[in-house]
Amino acid sequence: MIRNYIKIAWRNIRKQVLYSSVNIIGLFAGILFFFLIGAYVWSEFRVNRELKNAGNQYILTSLWKNPDMGTDLATIGPLAKRLKEDYPRLVRNYYRFDGITAVVAKGDKKLKQDVQLGDSGFLTMYGFKLLGGNAATALEQPFSVVITKKIAFTYFNSTDVIGQTLAIRSFSGDIHDFKITAVLDELPENTVTQLTSASPSQVFVPVANYDYFGRTDLDSWQNIYIASYIELQNGVKAADLKAPIEQLLKQNTTETVQQYLRVAPVPLTKYHLSRNNGLIQRTVYTLSLVGLFILIMAVINFVNVSISNAGTRIREIGVRKVIGGRRRQLVFQFLSESVILVALAVLLALAAYPVTKGVFADVVGKPLPSLFSFPPYFVVFPLLLILVIGVLSGLYPALRLSSINMINAMKGTLKSVGEHVLLRKGLVTFQFAVALLVLVAAFVITRQVMHFFSRSLGYNKEFMVSAQVPRDWSKPGVDKMISIRDQFAALPEVTAVSLSYEIPNGNNGGQAPVYKMGTDTASALPFQVLSSDEKYLNTYGIALKEGRSFEGYRRDSGQVILNETGARVLGYQSVADAVGKKIQIPGDPTLFTVKGVAGDFHFGSMLGKIPPILIFNINFNPTYRFLSFRLKPGNVQASLDALQKKWSSLIPETAFEYRFMDDDLQIMYAKELQLKKAAYVAGILALVIVLLGIFSLVSLSIQKRIKEIGVRKVLGASASSIVRLLAREFVVVLLIAVLVAVPLGYWLMSRWLQNYAYHIKIAPEIFVVAFFCIAFVTFLLIAAQAAKAAFANPVKALRSE
Repeated sequence: MIRNYIKIAWRNIRKQVLYSSVNIIGLFAGILFFFLIGAYVWSEFRVNRELKNAGNQYILTSLWKNPDMGTDLATIGPLAKRLKEDYPRLVRNYYRFDGITAVVAKGDKKLKQDVQLGDSGFLTMYGFKLLGGNAATALEQPFSVVITKKIAFTYFNSTDVIGQTLAIRSFSGDIHDFKITAVLDELPENTVTQLTSASPSQVFVPVANYDYFGRTDLDSWQNIYIASYIELQNGVKAADLKAPIEQLLKQNTTETVQQYLRVAPVPLTKYHLSRNNGLIQRTVYTLSLVGLFILIMAVINFVNVSISNAGTRIREIGVRKVIGGRRRQLVFQFLSESVILVALAVLLALAAYPVTKGVFADVVGKPLPSLFSFPPYFVVFPLLLILVIGVLSGLYPALRLSSINMINAMKGTLKSVGEHVLLRKGLVTFQFAVALLVLVAAFVITRQVMHFFSRSLGYNKEFMVSAQVPRDWSKPGVDKMISIRDQFAALPEVTAVSLSYEIPNGNNGGQAPVYKMGTDTASALPFQVLSSDEKYLNTYGIALKEGRSFEGYRRDSGQVILNETGARVLGYQSVADAVGKKIQIPGDPTLFTVKGVAGDFHFGSMLGKIPPILIFNINFNPTYRFLSFRLKPGNVQASLDALQKKWSSLIPETAFEYRFMDDDLQIMYAKELQLKKAAYVAGILALVIVLLGIFSLVSLSIQKRIKEIGVRKVLGASASSIVRLLAREFVVVLLIAVLVAVPLGYWLMSRWLQNYAYHIKIAPEIFVVAFFCIAFVTFLLIAAQAAKAAFANPVKALRSE
């Protein structure tokens, strides 16, 4: 019997090629998008779950009452170590690292690499796969180094490199050979080797070399910028650490730190989704809902197309009932057709997944797993999808078709089924509303992203290029880099050059509490700290509101520059009042003099408001990382070639690896750009599915009113009047969808925009444009189908029975 159902179902699918194709295409598009979204969501939830003892792994995050006092992804340097030493029954292991960038060389190959300067338990704690070396001893000895497979091929074109050496340059200019003791296989995505959104670390050296890199404060309770991880003993919960953490902070930190800081252990299995104020989690949930709605729209299309096609099978159903066919058999027959169509769509989606996952990976900003990467039990999901969607989407058409009156069907007086017009129109209204919501979201996100790049940032990002330089923070090293800066500035292709520790990409050098001289230290407020030369403001085009910038190359004793917000939060009535005033930092005897006040500028993302900023002279605070170049407008490539040539002669020990300021902004707003792309993909797909739904409803309407159209034609009705007649019923559907989508879209996007301190206002034209986009393509399709019926020979329509 089942074999017979399948045979008849396949025969009817082949007979009705057009409607079967519409069904399959709609389901295929919805299911493929659902698969791609599902793969992305699964990969995001898998981050950190492949680590050894993942359920016991935690990161120590810092929750400051004032977020400007510190960063949440790092904490006090010795805390993790002391938790392990003082509370071994709670903490099994720990790992801390200080992320640095250093020149790593082998022969003539000299490249800047992200280096983790960390504890020796790194390999044993997380169980990363090694291609060579001993995990237990690889990071115990000074001047040893662990590298990834990628680095091994970069420098040696082989992974058989145990015992070989790489030269790593320190910040004082020294170069020392480091012995390779282990090679890591390709690392799965995790927040240990890739704590931030930047590229993952590829080189790992032990803390035994902390002094070599000029670091002295790993175990200082004043150092609040160390990434710290712990592994708990079995059965221990994060809540068990609350009292020990509070006790250690009380014993070793200042009252200010105890008052403003709360250290919270966060499971690594959850941290990836929750970091950056839950940005990734919001993206995952948003795309999951979009994927689900797209799939629901595809299922709705299936129902509508099945009903619209029912009129062609009324006589067949009548004959089968007359010869004894039971309703249950008819239901199974139609359900089998539905399941077969869904199975074809699922198989097509599975076949298309390997081809489309690369394109979709560009949209979401991360590679998607291959089909063979999923666990074996995932094979059940396509089967369940076929069964569930096949039954749910085919059940209503099957029940409606199997319930028709067989006498009317045989006599030919019944021309269509599915008199529940309101249900079908309600489903299409839902489709319209979803499509409008997605388009509105795409337009709002686009405008907000444009706002990021077009809004006055407080500095001029045009023709700005930055490049990291080798670090030698000794006095001769700073002198040499100042001389190199001036030689670059002499190039005719360059307008200005600046040496600084930071560029406006959100990665500042830290925070410091600042208070006015003569006031209580308890009034100190957190300032972002920048370190730059006297050329910085001019190079970036940052306005100087009052006072002067740093003057030339002299070791100004404690002269600083504030931004407008900094002057205001310190209580000065105007920016002019701040110039010449003395300010202090708790614990530092230096009396800092405010030499000038710069205009406010966006150093980081518009997620937060512009904070108070304190700029030190690089000669007072001798740390630097970047040379920033403002190129002259014109032939940019020729200017870059000139910089490359000059760089090779002045800094031959490292390659010229540059980035435009626009590139840094794109990295800063990567998630928003990805969400924008995903919204447009979903919008286009939703529009296609809506059009398929319109196709089905118009087909049903024409099928039911074929004789009416013929009569109207005979009585002299024009083709345009018939088109208007058929389009009129969809006007109401579209207007109802607008009434639902506009307030809901406004509320949803207003909530999304509230995540940004600086955002656009949702303008009415956004909804108008979205409405007209959908209305135009909808009525274009309706007009095409209606015109075909209107221009048909009315005689043929009237004599058809």
